[in-house]
Amino acid sequence: MKNKNKFKKLDVNKFVPKASGKHTPPGTVQYVGKARDEQPKIEVVEFNELDATKYTMEDPEELKKFIRTDNIKWISVIGVHDIELIGRLGEIFQINQLELEDISNTTQRPRMEERDNYIFMVFKALLLNSEDNEVTIEQVSLILGDNYVLSFHETEPKLFDSLRTRILTGKGRVRKMKSDYLAFALADIMIDQYFFILEDIGNTIETIESDLILNPGSSNQEAIYRMKRRLVYVGRTVWPVRELINEIERTDHKLIHQESRIYFRNIYDHSVQIIETLDSLRDLTSSMMDLYLSSVSLKLNEIMKVLTIFSALFIPLTFFAGVYGMNFNFFPELKWQWGYPLFWLVCLMVSIVMLIYFKRRKWM
Repeated sequence: MKNKNKFKKLDVNKFVPKASGKHTPPGTVQYVGKARDEQPKIEVVEFNELDATKYTMEDPEELKKFIRTDNIKWISVIGVHDIELIGRLGEIFQINQLELEDISNTTQRPRMEERDNYIFMVFKALLLNSEDNEVTIEQVSLILGDNYVLSFHETEPKLFDSLRTRILTGKGRVRKMKSDYLAFALADIMIDQYFFILEDIGNTIETIESDLILNPGSSNQEAIYRMKRRLVYVGRTVWPVRELINEIERTDHKLIHQESRIYFRNIYDHSVQIIETLDSLRDLTSSMMDLYLSSVSLKLNEIMKVLTIFSALFIPLTFFAGVYGMNFNFFPELKWQWGYPLFWLVCLMVSIVMLIYFKRRKWM
């Protein structure tokens, strides 16, 4: 339970848009994001309905020989912090400078831009670290061309290993479809990952709720606050993705074929479902905060009730002790040999009667 309630600080900068530079002209390619020193790499999966081959390279000039073929190509570029590499890819695939600027700026909002020879899309991938329950946010930019998809990643895209395996082994329908279906498959994996994040948040909410009922404390309040903040961040990622998928589904661009629109409509429905789930989880966390405050108040009331009962029991005893503690010379009971035992007997009887009275009134 303790590990579930402790979250590292989320990288808020991923949601705060930043410009490339204060005095740079539009279209200036400049990396904006977390400092990285990974070696840039290009992976190409070229396939048709009968065969698929994987290549790894570092020089983007080697991609020119793939452009001439009619096979579908998935070109995965790891390392958007390498501005020189991004610029050279822009020249090879004739990508507008504004898109190149957005690719290198990892604080971009998910969106879509249509050009004559390609469609540019920006997604946010949410990755859950099972060890520390931390959510990592990475920007994934896609360039959908006639027979290729360029995907730009900040780090090694292990999230898409299953898709690469399906292509290489010929499973599924990716190899039978065009490049727009490949773009759909990449988007579908990222959106499905949102469900895993929400499932983890839901399980954590249940755990916090159980602990909240049994033993409310300040750690619960902190966990609820961090959970609410995480839901806000996930919501800020999903809402623009829904708009992005909706634009893709409704566009009349030649690169989006009719047979693929039904698949984009499917992930649009998924995005709507995610948003509805987010609203439900957000309501649950708000209710949990009310439950926490009520539990703390109830616990305080229980403590105050016990203290009040003790105080009430000692009020008559204090009265008796005060009366017989006065310094008068004539106290008949003081000369009586049974006076002291009688004093304690009266105190005990009064306490028992008061306890019975409290019990009948259901005050304890």
